[in-house]
Amino acid sequence: MASNRRNFIKALGACALAHTALSAAPTTFTAHAADRSGYKALVCVFLFGGLDCHDLILPYDPASYGQYAQLRSSLLAQQGTARQRNRLLPITPATSTALAGRQVALPPEMPQLERLFSQGRAAIVGNVGPLVEPVTRASFESGSARLPPRLFSHNDQQAVWQANQPEGAQFGWGGLFADALLASGANASLPQFTTITTEDVGPFLTGRSAVPYRVSVAEAARVDFLEDFYEGMPGERAELLQAVRDQLTASSYRGDHLLERDMAAALSGGIATNEAYSEARQQGMALSTSFPQTPLGAQLKTVAETISVRDRLFASRQIFFVGLGGFDTHSAQARNLPRLLSQIDGAFAAFQASMETLGLGPDVTLFTASDFGRTLAVNGDGTDHGWGGHQIVLGGAVKGGEIYGSLPPPTLGHDADSGGGRLIPSISVDTYAAQLGRWFGLNETELSAALPGLKNFDSLATNFI
Repeated sequence: MASNRRNFIKALGACALAHTALSAAPTTFTAHAADRSGYKALVCVFLFGGLDCHDLILPYDPASYGQYAQLRSSLLAQQGTARQRNRLLPITPATSTALAGRQVALPPEMPQLERLFSQGRAAIVGNVGPLVEPVTRASFESGSARLPPRLFSHNDQQAVWQANQPEGAQFGWGGLFADALLASGANASLPQFTTITTEDVGPFLTGRSAVPYRVSVAEAARVDFLEDFYEGMPGERAELLQAVRDQLTASSYRGDHLLERDMAAALSGGIATNEAYSEARQQGMALSTSFPQTPLGAQLKTVAETISVRDRLFASRQIFFVGLGGFDTHSAQARNLPRLLSQIDGAFAAFQASMETLGLGPDVTLFTASDFGRTLAVNGDGTDHGWGGHQIVLGGAVKGGEIYGSLPPPTLGHDADSGGGRLIPSISVDTYAAQLGRWFGLNETELSAALPGLKNFDSLATNFI
């Protein structure tokens, strides 16, 4: 029975791909010269609320730390000894020019990230954020710069990060990356498993063809529950339950009404997709890596388990989205942010270890994104909405042990300060995304289609992967 179901699922996947090709017809891509051999995956970890970049990468040389401590004195007092200079974890990039002679450190809650950085498996990309065009402090203050819509708004900046448009955006650059790969024939048997989320995702994974598939972090998805009831039961009961399953999969629908046909196909496709995923997870081997029992740890464990059965899902390219909230630290930052940073540290280290155990260290790249950074100035016991922020990239293909982009000094009134230490980004989201997309296997035409603002920037300036 399982073999018949697998054949049905593969056939359904081929039908879905044919439908995908038709629906994607308005968008054409040139023949790709990029490398699409082997398996690769991108994992986006979205930190909802706006991570305080000034508490992720801290000044370490005595002069810079003194400036920082003066500006953040009220917050440091609440943090106690945790942010004293002798408790920080210094990181020393080999060749970075981002620091202009200064020294920086990670917070004490992130010892495993410090180790991954020193081992060359993690890097920091400094001062990334949404941009329409390069912006200076002078053009910002004069009002002559074209700015992203609705700056400093949570929902809108989450959408701009994911889709280059404010709230209501339809297509995200992750989904458009997937469209390009699907159009070239990747994941032809089961295209449904190209974009996968463990979280309520915004537009990031939605393309013109690609649709995000949500997986449960609690256990492998099960939609074969009816079999548990009718297996071994009297004939009449078994026939009734089989009829229920046939109804759910719309297997007997033969109508001509377009809407009804689409609904029948959606029912059948949804059941088949869940069954394929459930079967692959149940037959896969358990991971040997231990993950922390935290919300982010559970999500990244699910991603790792899904990657481990990539062959059973006939997937050569996958994009994942996971999310962690709680970063809107207007208040109680001293209490809440260290716990979140520690959660990131443990989950990221376990995920990288699991990929290396699977022999996929260079084939999977994890990267962070967030609504925005936060102000260097404090409001008493927290920080307010910012703009540019620092991001983490992790994986065997990352040119690690480096800080890319720029890390402005821990002062107010410098050239990248739009007010209160709210950083004007030096690297656009388009540039950040393009580096990931090239590694993933997209050519320049495909990148331009997915990232229309890329033309306004030197997208090769920050080569972190």
